[in-house]
Amino acid sequence: MNEQSKNGISDPHLISYLALRKAVGIIGVALPIMLILGKVILEEPKIQSSISAYYYTVMRDVFVGGICSIGIFLLSYKGHDRIDSIAGNLACIFAVGLALFPTTPDGDVGTLDKILGAAHVFFAFCFFLTLAFFSIVLFRRTNPAKPPTSQKLIRNGVYLACGIVILVCILGIGIVKLLPADSPVYALTPVFWLEAVAIWAFGWSWITKGELILQDYS
Repeated sequence: MNEQSKNGISDPHLISYLALRKAVGIIGVALPIMLILGKVILEEPKIQSSISAYYYTVMRDVFVGGICSIGIFLLSYKGHDRIDSIAGNLACIFAVGLALFPTTPDGDVGTLDKILGAAHVFFAFCFFLTLAFFSIVLFRRTNPAKPPTSQKLIRNGVYLACGIVILVCILGIGIVKLLPADSPVYALTPVFWLEAVAIWAFGWSWITKGELILQDYS
């Protein structure tokens, strides 16, 4: 029996709670696509070196607004235990931080740009780690008073896979950053795609948590 049938589909609190989870996931899945398409349509058909680099394009407001929206939604996430609220609050801080402290721009930069860029990297790293923590730890918890349903077990597999993907993408970005500046790998915009995959994994994890897919049978 799923949460909706157990508590009543007419319960506005439950509906709002599930809708919040779905909204977080949908924004996450849509954000990289919107950034690509928006820049192609409004500016030029070129993919930026990273998701954060869209701050310096016509899609700046979409990038900042999307990340801040995710942060605000996560701030509203309470979960079942205090650790859920703490994780949501931290994720909000990290999301707003990476949105408001822009990544270091290309070309010659000053000291302030380097400081802001370093802060951006810190917030982004912590943000993605928190998202992985949600998927791998918080979402996979099961009520000890009853055995998990078959659908719950499948959802747990989705959460675990999404969390691992996020961690692998973080590691991949770190490896790419170690390459020399003139490496031909950068022509493939690897950081952008690794960040996009991590955000998509985060999005699908929350879409699943919002019971848009893989609901328990009533």
